[in-house]
Amino acid sequence: MGLKEKLQADLTDAIRSRNEVVSGTVRMLLAAITNEEVAGKAAKVLTDAEIITVLSREAKKRREAVEAYTQAKRDDLAGKEKAEAAVIANYLPEQLSEGEIKKLIADAIAETDAKGPAGMGLVMKVLQPRIAGKADGGVVSGLVKAALAQ
Repeated sequence: MGLKEKLQADLTDAIRSRNEVVSGTVRMLLAAITNEEVAGKAAKVLTDAEIITVLSREAKKRREAVEAYTQAKRDDLAGKEKAEAAVIANYLPEQLSEGEIKKLIADAIAETDAKGPAGMGLVMKVLQPRIAGKADGGVVSGLVKAALAQ
């Protein structure tokens, strides 16, 4: 069963169990996937890897919203976004720890023989397929910059 089919099955289960947080979040995820499928000149069916990219983007939106609502002292809205983020996390691959990310970065730097800030693009190009959906790009970018500055 593909990821999209799992989302659709989970939506049916959530509606039957009257779980409004899960059903609303999964509906939103399916809408985002559909929007991605029909974007561009021709409609296409997304692969599971492409769906994970869409889910990662939605998870990032939730993290940013939690941060914004927390700063604005809107704990009620921050709690809602946290609940949605928890539902989305169930469909994403296990996230890499900072130590694992640093090891991947060290391997990529050794592989590309990158030096200084100019090597950032080379390192990110090698890292991107290895971390797709498993780590936040902003965090990885910051760690790569720090590693190349040494």
